[in-house]
Amino acid sequence: MSMQDTTATDVDRIVTRAARASEQWKRTAIAERARVLVAVADALDAHADELIPVAQRETHLAEPRLRGELRRTSFQLRMFAEMLPEGLWLDARIDHADAEWPMGAPRPDLRRQLEPIGPTLVFAASNFPFAFSVAGGDTASALAAGNAVVLKAHHGHPDLSAATTSVVVDALAAAGAPDSLFQTIYGTEAGVQALQAPAIKAAGFTGSVRGGRALFDIANARPEPIPFYGELGSTNPAFVTRRAAEQDAAGIARDFVASVTGSAGQLCTKPGVLFVPSDSSVLAELEAQELPAAAPLLNGGIENGFRESLASARAVDGVRTVVTGADGEAPVPVLLATTAETLRAQMDTLMSEIFGPAALVVTYQDESELVEIAARLEGQLTATVIGRDDDEIAPELIAALSERAGRVLWNQWPTGVSVTWAQQHGGPYPATTAVGSTSVGMAAITRFLRPVAYQNVPESLLPDALKEANPLRIVRRVDGVVVLP
Repeated sequence: MSMQDTTATDVDRIVTRAARASEQWKRTAIAERARVLVAVADALDAHADELIPVAQRETHLAEPRLRGELRRTSFQLRMFAEMLPEGLWLDARIDHADAEWPMGAPRPDLRRQLEPIGPTLVFAASNFPFAFSVAGGDTASALAAGNAVVLKAHHGHPDLSAATTSVVVDALAAAGAPDSLFQTIYGTEAGVQALQAPAIKAAGFTGSVRGGRALFDIANARPEPIPFYGELGSTNPAFVTRRAAEQDAAGIARDFVASVTGSAGQLCTKPGVLFVPSDSSVLAELEAQELPAAAPLLNGGIENGFRESLASARAVDGVRTVVTGADGEAPVPVLLATTAETLRAQMDTLMSEIFGPAALVVTYQDESELVEIAARLEGQLTATVIGRDDDEIAPELIAALSERAGRVLWNQWPTGVSVTWAQQHGGPYPATTAVGSTSVGMAAITRFLRPVAYQNVPESLLPDALKEANPLRIVRRVDGVVVLP
């Protein structure tokens, strides 16, 4: 089914309603916000048997994968709800007036906290129809922060978007949330119009480099530019040291193939390039691997992009095919191989993301090459090292990769992004458009908050988090000292 695009008139109305809802929601008690988030999570779980079949039909993803993803979606809503009352995310700071302040002039009474940024536009992703879509991480963190959400549905799963929207809207209404706190729009033009609307104060996006960069430029070209948190693309290189290859070549080959081909390679953290010693047996072990059968990708656009990217890599002189899956109508999993010398000469092409079930294996002569290549990488979501703790190259390689990636992994593969307090899912451009943020984990809430300081404001007019009596019972920094409730 193809959903009708939202008209320009309706987009204006939706954004206007979102602005009103945001004003109400940001004044809603934190405990009440948390209760509403749990209500949405409960509703998603309760409707799983209705949503999963729709997701299967529209995305071709397997039922176990989708059920796990839906559990993750409700889990992150509940985790935000648990976090809200403790108040650390408000970053409340109080500096009392001080006539003897050492800088040479009296210090006024200053009180600072993080506050909701305003109505937020979220562009849903295609490859995670639950966790990065209608009720996914961007929506959860924006709502938790106190903002209304306008969701631009992805064209790859319109029926699921409509069904999930219905569940969320009904749950919000039943929980007593402000009307129009969450609304969904359809169509590319509708998304652009909403992004340009003055009432929208921030946007989140997960998708391609081309699409994300175009929207990022629109967000920055507005008369009032707004934060645009875009996750765009990543090759997620993995580096195998010589001693690690000697220790477990078969295991490395097995686990790499599993990480590359899981969900038909349609994960933003899929390891797309693997560096192995030229004299190791890892490449031979990879050649002996049995790759999964061909599987349909999420939609025709992704399939076309996969075929084009794979053809570009194959066209490079010095690149060969190592192993492919069984023939089929759908894209076949494939591993390519080349040398570090060829890679250095064709970095732009060979380090470009191939979104789908394919990866490139690069053989190197000396471990020092790994540091050199790491220093030339574009921004990445992840970078992986498979090594030994006492590898001589490890400290320098880890340091180099930390400059290029948002998450550095040691002896683990990057697919699978746990929702935790310390998770970082972001990185330098083109992995994302906002290197200082994460789209996964509890720190994601900070993207949709902004700092406000109150100077010499009477106690009765201050937000609760900044009142002297600390009615929220939260941790605060008072006169430079962390004070427990």
